[in-house]
Amino acid sequence: MKRILVTGGAGFVGSHLCERLLNEGNNVICLDNYFTGDKRNILHLMDNHLFEVVRHDVINPYFVEVDQIYNMACPASPVHYQYNPIKTTKTSVMGAINMLGLAKRVKARILQASTSEVYGDPEVHPQREDYWGHVNPIGIRSCYDEGKRCAETLFMDYYNQNNVDIRIMRIFNTYGPRMHPKDGRVVSNFIIQALLNHDITIYGDGSQTRSFQYVDDLVEGTIRLMNTANFIGPVNIGNPNEFTILELAQKVIDLTGTKSKIIHMPMPSDDPTQRRPDINLAKEKLKGWEPNIQLEEGLRKTINYFDNLLKERGTEYGY
Repeated sequence: MKRILVTGGAGFVGSHLCERLLNEGNNVICLDNYFTGDKRNILHLMDNHLFEVVRHDVINPYFVEVDQIYNMACPASPVHYQYNPIKTTKTSVMGAINMLGLAKRVKARILQASTSEVYGDPEVHPQREDYWGHVNPIGIRSCYDEGKRCAETLFMDYYNQNNVDIRIMRIFNTYGPRMHPKDGRVVSNFIIQALLNHDITIYGDGSQTRSFQYVDDLVEGTIRLMNTANFIGPVNIGNPNEFTILELAQKVIDLTGTKSKIIHMPMPSDDPTQRRPDINLAKEKLKGWEPNIQLEEGLRKTINYFDNLLKERGTEYGY
């Protein structure tokens, strides 16, 4: 049994991670300020005596004795991280400083949930970990992109200067149950619009590409990285199968049987035109890890989740 701290543990990815760690018999402390996290994501874990929940914001120091820290805290969708961009940068930067300081004091291993957004609108395709990125430092997405890039810098500096035991993973587009229905990400947007028979909104002509990873595959890669010796990363964790946004919309239409029509809106500023991970490093270093759940299977599970959510609590979200 390990004593493990998960920041952002009530969020979409964090809640799945907490659940998996508990199922493996660990003592888990879930830290969340509930800006985008939701206590209902972890309600089913509350009866487990190995699970502890703390309302706390990582921009403030936190003191606890733990063996491992998963630093997952940060709003990850444009709607949420652009709502208060200064707070987003603080969460990435000050949160990293506080959690690294904790890891240094208690000699814990710490993993940073970074992002494919560190590559910006890439000029290299697919994206390898040695690519430095093509990022606008003063755009509307910069609070998230540059905040995460700075967090990676801090992790490497704590490693080089203080010998802190770090891990860095770069998460590519991830979807699945417990996504916030209004987080503005393309998978949840399309599914909600389709289930409500609303027009499906595509920004631009739909030719821009993304690679979609189901949350269970991400959690598996995350835990393997944390428990792999002599490898700090950074490492891409994503699904290399690439789809256009138009292809994704058509798959959602086919799987839901919706009457929705596709409409096109202007492309937002700094939106990447391509996104696809090179996962050769992950497959080499993480005991052969690679994604197992492909898009159609993952979409079916996610559609089922949102269908039930809309029936049970749709009015709560204005639907």
